[in-house]
Amino acid sequence: MAAPVPPSLEQLGDRPFSFYPAILGVDHNEWAFRRATWSEMLVVNRTTKQEVWIPRRFIGEVSRIDEPVVIIGLNKELEYKGGMVMPHERRVIEMAPAVKPAPKQAEAAPVPRPAPVVGIRLEDGAESRVGKMLMVAIAAGILLCVAVVAVLSWGSRRVVYQPVIQRDLGFTANDDYFSVVNRLGTPAEDKWRSELGEMQYRRLSYPREGLSIILMGSDRKDLHYVGAMDKDWHVVHSTDRNTGFMLRTLKRF
Repeated sequence: MAAPVPPSLEQLGDRPFSFYPAILGVDHNEWAFRRATWSEMLVVNRTTKQEVWIPRRFIGEVSRIDEPVVIIGLNKELEYKGGMVMPHERRVIEMAPAVKPAPKQAEAAPVPRPAPVVGIRLEDGAESRVGKMLMVAIAAGILLCVAVVAVLSWGSRRVVYQPVIQRDLGFTANDDYFSVVNRLGTPAEDKWRSELGEMQYRRLSYPREGLSIILMGSDRKDLHYVGAMDKDWHVVHSTDRNTGFMLRTLKRF
């Protein structure tokens, strides 16, 4: 008898499942499928009702056995942080190398013998000065190395990380304010303006991601996603070519 073919995540419907390994930062590991795009899947925690978008590249195989619950494998250990999931990084502490034990002494120690007499020749004045100059040069080189390491260490503390913008944000013209908040969290700034007669614009700012999400519509209560701008007010994503052209003409507000 052939083994049963495991279902895909979309075919599970409302059946509960668990991730392996479990997503860090979430207390309960029981989920249900909601909907999917070509690049991400939306799942909801059945205990906390928390919705999470998971990129498809992290989702592995579905278990063939569904008792007591279906298991969805993850290609990487994920962590829920700041309203989204990301690969978990484990810090590795480097251990000091073990000290090698001293070699065992031979059973019979050699009989000590007097050291040979070596003639010692005193350096003249010129050779002594050359030796002092070499010692000064070596000391200066060591001080220079210490100064360079100190400068590099100080400079590394001032590194500023710039957000990396993904051009495929996964939003469509059907997404509204609540869809954006479920994906990216509450915006740091929310502005609204009316332009070109009845056309309404709403900008949701996410400085951490370097994004400004633009919603548009004829009714302020029914605005939908049209595109996104970066921190320099350049279009990074739009629902179609026409909205992309319109966003390029939209003034920053």
